[in-house]
Amino acid sequence: MNKFIQIAQIGKTVGLKGELKLHIKSDFPEQFKKGNHFFTIDENILTIEKYNKNRSVVKFIEYDSKEDASVLTNQFLYSTIEKSRENCNLSKDEYFWFDIIGALIYDNEELLGQVISIERFEPNDFIIIKTNFKLVENGYPNQFMIPYIDRYILDFDKNKKIIYTKDAKGILENS
Repeated sequence: MNKFIQIAQIGKTVGLKGELKLHIKSDFPEQFKKGNHFFTIDENILTIEKYNKNRSVVKFIEYDSKEDASVLTNQFLYSTIEKSRENCNLSKDEYFWFDIIGALIYDNEELLGQVISIERFEPNDFIIIKTNFKLVENGYPNQFMIPYIDRYILDFDKNKKIIYTKDAKGILENS
C-alpha cells in the first residue's frame, strides 16, 4: 500500500440507490469528480459516478443499490502520487504532505533531523521530526515537532527535500 495515499473513508449508505457518505481526508475535494478512479486496500478500483460536495455523498459506478454499496462501508479510498499531482491544484508555495515527509530539517546550517510525519492540529499543520542521532546523543529528545508556519519555516527545497527553518532549534531545546 506504500504506493497509495489515503484520501477518504467511505461511510454508511445514504438512501436506496447506492449512495454513500464520504469522509474526506484530503485538502483537495475537487478530485472527487465524475469519472475519477480510486483504490481500496485490496486494490479494487472504484470509479465515481457522481459526487455531491454539499452533502459529501458519493456514488460509484456498478454500486446501484443500498445492498451493493454497503460492502464498501468503512473502507478507505486511496490515490497514487501521480494521480494526486494530476487532480489536485496547488497554489504557489503549497506542497503535498508526501513531498514534505522525508525532508531534512536545517536550522542555521545545522541538521536537526528528518520529517517522519505531519499532524493537523487546527488551525496549523505540525511536522513531526525524528531528531538527528548526534543531537539525541547530546541529550535532546528523539522527536519533536514544529508548526508549519512562516514564523519557523523559511523555505522548502522540494528537489533536495530540505526544509530551512528559523528558531526550530529553540523548540527542540525546549522539548
